[in-house]
Amino acid sequence: MAATIALVDDDRNILASVTMALEAEGFKVAAYSSGADALRALAAQPADLAIIDIKMPNMDGMELLSRLRRTSDMPAIFLTSKDDELDEVLGLKMGADDYIRKPFSQRLLIERVRAVLRRADTSPTDDRDAAKSIVRGSLVLDPARHACTWKGTAVSLTVTEFLILQSLASRPGLVKTRDQLMDSAYDDDVYVDDRTIDSHIKRLRKKFKAIDDSFTSIETLYGLGYRYSEA
Repeated sequence: MAATIALVDDDRNILASVTMALEAEGFKVAAYSSGADALRALAAQPADLAIIDIKMPNMDGMELLSRLRRTSDMPAIFLTSKDDELDEVLGLKMGADDYIRKPFSQRLLIERVRAVLRRADTSPTDDRDAAKSIVRGSLVLDPARHACTWKGTAVSLTVTEFLILQSLASRPGLVKTRDQLMDSAYDDDVYVDDRTIDSHIKRLRKKFKAIDDSFTSIETLYGLGYRYSEA
């Protein structure tokens, strides 16, 4: 079944051209010209992935994603102005899975959409998936269901956050460099810098600390990377 993409941008030219490009690749597209319209529609009928422009009047992309994240882990790609690093940092902290800077090529957009959807595809393929669950002390990760719990409490993670945590927890005590974590969470054709991984780690810690203020299992080894500790 074709994936449904929610496209949110107040520029009607972008809405029209990107909708045509996505539909030509076999995707279904639900286009919205405002954050408020998108929020109402997606609350009733979530999409498989959202492409959201950051700079929109009334309700910008940051606020829209923040509200969506209260009830949904739907993957999201932000569209942001060229070289606007502040937008990128804030968006990563809020749980965006990827970024595309304007102006962008439609081919690049399609590649990024496919990459995020591949990472989000955790549908079980056979009974062996049950054995892939990771239990590390109070942490339980179930990749087949994209489920995470800490001390029995569910932790809502984006696709990227889940893949980074899975990479760390799969080898507790082993230091993972930022490059290794990038390889675990992103396709080879997607470049991200060190700050991107650091932002995801900060958001992971914040989510676990909201449940358990004593959470210290994700450790930073300055100059080296990160590791997961069961202690």
